[in-house]
Amino acid sequence: MKFTKALRFTLLTCSCVFAVPASAQTAITQDQVSVGDVAATPLSDLNLKKDEIPAILVTSREKPYSLAGMTRCPAITSEIVQLDAVLGDDIDIARDDGGAKVSVGNAAQSVIRSLIPFGGLIRELSGASGHERKWDEAIYAGSARRAFLKGIGQQRGCKYPARSASPADAKSLWAQRDAVASEGKAEKPDDDKPTAKTLKDRRSKAAKKAKSKTVKFESRPVVQPIN
Repeated sequence: MKFTKALRFTLLTCSCVFAVPASAQTAITQDQVSVGDVAATPLSDLNLKKDEIPAILVTSREKPYSLAGMTRCPAITSEIVQLDAVLGDDIDIARDDGGAKVSVGNAAQSVIRSLIPFGGLIRELSGASGHERKWDEAIYAGSARRAFLKGIGQQRGCKYPARSASPADAKSLWAQRDAVASEGKAEKPDDDKPTAKTLKDRRSKAAKKAKSKTVKFESRPVVQPIN
């Protein structure tokens, strides 16, 4: 799959950051990283300060390369789907629409969520808590396990998502997502264009309101005093 120049630059930046020694990390700023807004995404998206770490990531951190129970393709698929639900889309299904608004942002954020040692630079500066560091380790372990399982699935001849996505797999997946999104948009009523039922209800309410304001006349005998 072809990635845009922006994504390649992002990945290159990540690889450069990984090479920075731990002792020098506190001297690095978000501006120097150059993708600071993307790097900071895990903090906002995952709300690391208070959210509990999902069980699937805890397990991945404890046994990232375990094959227990992974004897058949459906088992591999099941775990990868669970990891996708927590980590987001993997880089193998990043979509390039050929425009300025390519899904590079989503792909880059997915990479950053997975390759969290990069995020460690930001956390060194912001004084990350022990819980956030555990999040870092758990997400990194989850990403490593997902890649490991895809490699095992591919070796065994499993179908996607129990293996890396081919261009055809990615195209099919996005076609399904686009179809679902289109259906949801079509079913959603347009607030600016009221339906016939809405207009009828409005007229009915207006009629009732007008009726309630009708002036009522009552005839009563008038008795005048005689002087």
